[in-house]
Amino acid sequence: MLNIGIREIKNNPSIITKGVEDRDNYIFISKRGKPIAVAMSLDNEVFEYGFKKWILIKAYKKGDLSLGQLSKALNLSYLDTMNMLGALGVDIIDYNLDDDLDTIEKFLY
Repeated sequence: MLNIGIREIKNNPSIITKGVEDRDNYIFISKRGKPIAVAMSLDNEVFEYGFKKWILIKAYKKGDLSLGQLSKALNLSYLDTMNMLGALGVDIIDYNLDDDLDTIEKFLY
């Protein structure tokens, strides 16, 4: 484990990637001596205990990942991914009925 200050990262950003090349290492990133973040390899086993799934779903919800990308990252089929998202209450399709009704109304009048 390393502890790196924000100023060190600003001066030498590659220090993060060098610090997490070993899958078992992690780095505390600190500001004025207080830890504010953690950097670690995506191959770290902690990801297999839920964090990886959480961060990927969060990225999907923000629109940063597609359903296909999420499925591939989680090594799940589309159907299994959709079932998981549904069980978690995450919208699978971003759909606004009001927008469609407005469009239909414009065509009719």
